Amino acid sequence: MVDIGYASLFISFFLAIYSIVGQLLGQKLDNKKLIKSARGSVLAVSILTTLSSLILIYLLVIGDFSVKYIYDYTSSDLPLLYKISALWAGNAGSLLLWLWVLVIYTVSITYSDKLKELTSYASSILMTNAVFFLFILAFVTNPFEKFDYIPAEGAGMNPMLQNFGMIIHPVTTYLGYVGFAIPFAFAMAALIIKNTDDLWIKITRKWTILAWLFLTLGNLYGAQWAYVELGWGGYWAWDPVENASFIPWLTGSAFLHSVMIQERKNMLKIWNVSLITLTFLLTLFGTFLVRSGILTSVHAFGNSDLGMFFLVFTGIVFVASFWLIIDRLNMLKETREFESYVSKESSFLLNNLILVGIAFATFFGTIYPLIGEAVTGSRPTVSIPYFNAVNAPLGLLMVALMGICPLIAWRKSDMKSLRDNFLVPVALSLVFMVTAYILGLRKIYALIAFTTVFFVTASTLIEFIKGTRVRMKMTGENPVTALFKLMFKNRRRYGGYIIHLGLIMLIMGVIGSNAYEKVEQKTIDFGETITIEDYTLTYTNLAERKEGKNDVVYADLSVTKGGKEFGIVQPEKVFYPTHPNPSTEVGIKGSLKEDLYVILAGWDKEGKATFKVLVNPLVAWLWIGGYVMVIGTIFALWPGRGAEVGPKYVRGS
Repeated sequence: MVDIGYASLFISFFLAIYSIVGQLLGQKLDNKKLIKSARGSVLAVSILTTLSSLILIYLLVIGDFSVKYIYDYTSSDLPLLYKISALWAGNAGSLLLWLWVLVIYTVSITYSDKLKELTSYASSILMTNAVFFLFILAFVTNPFEKFDYIPAEGAGMNPMLQNFGMIIHPVTTYLGYVGFAIPFAFAMAALIIKNTDDLWIKITRKWTILAWLFLTLGNLYGAQWAYVELGWGGYWAWDPVENASFIPWLTGSAFLHSVMIQERKNMLKIWNVSLITLTFLLTLFGTFLVRSGILTSVHAFGNSDLGMFFLVFTGIVFVASFWLIIDRLNMLKETREFESYVSKESSFLLNNLILVGIAFATFFGTIYPLIGEAVTGSRPTVSIPYFNAVNAPLGLLMVALMGICPLIAWRKSDMKSLRDNFLVPVALSLVFMVTAYILGLRKIYALIAFTTVFFVTASTLIEFIKGTRVRMKMTGENPVTALFKLMFKNRRRYGGYIIHLGLIMLIMGVIGSNAYEKVEQKTIDFGETITIEDYTLTYTNLAERKEGKNDVVYADLSVTKGGKEFGIVQPEKVFYPTHPNPSTEVGIKGSLKEDLYVILAGWDKEGKATFKVLVNPLVAWLWIGGYVMVIGTIFALWPGRGAEVGPKYVRGS
């Protein structure tokens, strides 16, 4: 089976090349038989890649340690789910997963449109990406490489990877990364055939949203994984690999907003095609960071020769795509201009500039250590304070725009409409600010941030209320029916509003947990306590238990809150026989208001233990907000009537 798995990749490499040549030549010669044959090769590549992936999964499950990859990332006692997830635990397997997703996406778009010129070029571009990954897997890092002997046992999976986040975070991230290849491929295909209208945007709209959704989930699950597994008390450390998935999410978000302007107003053509190209390039660059090991990260795969291959491929894509954009600049020139600085179009563009600004600041902070080392010979450190100081003000401005945009009109807004639309949300926000200050919210930045969040929430909910009232007036429906039909007949618009509300919840969690986090670290003996805020933790027990071949040291702490019983927290250290360092399992007792977060930092023979205790306010709202964003995205994508903006109200409809 090992040989079949590798042979499938080897044959796929040549079939993928044929599919590219066949589709391009078939288009040039108008030979439909050749195009059909080349598209058959795309299908064959997807079948062979699926076979190769399933074989590797089977070998992981049965524990064939004669295969080096199986030996490196599994052991006989590893739970089944982690054996399967070991497919993406290492370089070769994760690249195979990437390729698998890519070819499934490619075959989907290849057969979705019969022999259309745009689809053939887009399919060829995607298969060019597949050829690169097949080359890496077939000739550089073979996932089916075998030992000359059969080890009795595998090395086992890294303890930090033995978490539910390992099962879902990499998969969703890859689905997002690879998903952005589709709008990029169609954008380049449109330029190749000199079709610069918004057809490519309409064809790829759902693919783009799906890619953005999966990348959102990837970042969300990555943050949750870090929060419960790494044992440092936070969920985001501006780690290079975290940044690698966050940066294309920012540019992808900007692209999703700016294409609305091209669809409605036939504007921002150069900007949009450049933005999707940049987003795709950033997914490749992020992969380069992970594979190369040139930057220190808890997420990276370590030093690898693969980094150079990715860097060269990214450079080729950069030169080829921007050469094509520059060559077609005359065709991409704007036919319309902004009529007013105070318009929805202008707010969308400013939103784009801020998102790209945050992306650039994060990108610069991520690669600056490399620049510093190249110039000075020593590597400087860029840490959390830089990212927070630069991105927090930009992020707050972006949040404010989320509230401003719904309140201003397309083309231009007059003073009367601005006054009428802004009066209520601004007045309510001022009342909120004064009330919050009186109730004790005295940190100025937090007060401004929470007030901005409130303003956006108010302006967004007002849009729901105004739309419902208009529908009630025109149809005679009751408020619940009117709201329900309003949303479902305008899913694209109101799905976007739901996403914004989810993002606001998430940002509220970020503000609260950063501005009001409390930390206490203390070494105590049995019966002694740690007090933090209104929590009192009493250390009652330190013990050890077996979990399979692993040894688990755990501590019990009884907790009271405000003098009332609050339960038990049990932080742990898990020792794995295959790894020198234990993993941290934190004890968390959470609520909508805050998390009590307890880490077992160390202990001695007499039983004295050191605990790090944190109170993290509003962290639950990060996860709630993330899932609300997912719900809003699914709502906007749901097929049927309502995908277009602008309902027509008819009595009884």
